[in-house]
Amino acid sequence: MIYHNLLLEQRDGIGMIKINRPEVRNALNGQTVKELLSALEEYENNREIHVIVFTGTGDKAFAAGADINQLTERTSMDAFTHGSMSDVYRRVENCKKATIAAINGFALGGGCELAVSCDIRVASENAKIGLPELNLSVIPGAGGTQRLARIIGKGRALHMILTGEFISASEAKEMGLVSDVVPLPELMDVVLEKGNRIAAKGPLAVQMAKLVVNRGFDVDLDTGLLIENLAQAVLYGTNDKVEGTKAFLEKRQASFTGN
Repeated sequence: MIYHNLLLEQRDGIGMIKINRPEVRNALNGQTVKELLSALEEYENNREIHVIVFTGTGDKAFAAGADINQLTERTSMDAFTHGSMSDVYRRVENCKKATIAAINGFALGGGCELAVSCDIRVASENAKIGLPELNLSVIPGAGGTQRLARIIGKGRALHMILTGEFISASEAKEMGLVSDVVPLPELMDVVLEKGNRIAAKGPLAVQMAKLVVNRGFDVDLDTGLLIENLAQAVLYGTNDKVEGTKAFLEKRQASFTGN
């Protein structure tokens, strides 16, 4: 795909996806959502990419929600359209590779929902996060009502959704919504350092860790432990497990192949 609304960069095993509509605070229109899916698939199928980072261009916005002009035209059945924002964010959540949201400003509505579909969130000090959809008499419909509650708790999620209030980066960290808050000029350095740390791990182990946490989160403990055991059994039979343990004993950097 030719990308009109995204910028893609690769840095030592890290694939960067930058929403590039700064004139509208990186608002997410239909074309941008299609491009996000294409870029995600491109990086997920690239064996040289181990971590995928989502961010926005400029210093004002990560993504300031959906394009309201397109929202006015949506009908009831559009909520079930294949390839919707909700579908794409589900793909982000279930990506085989680690994902990081580098929140460099406003993350509102669909932008907030993109961030919470990622595995890790790092925010700049100027970031503002919110779900203002109820002001338009719609709800967060791309996973916001579900993922946010699972991350910060039902009460806090309902407060954000019902009031539409924006929270600061520091408030987001206090809630556990983001893991780090850093000055804007340092944001990408911090995110890339985390990405490089993850990229050095066994890629199959990263994939399995994500699968076990995501699939085990809402089941009973015994079922979750069974999922964990089965994933560990798979990893025990891999070449990467042999390489990882051998490298540790030989006090050298492991060279993983994803096999």
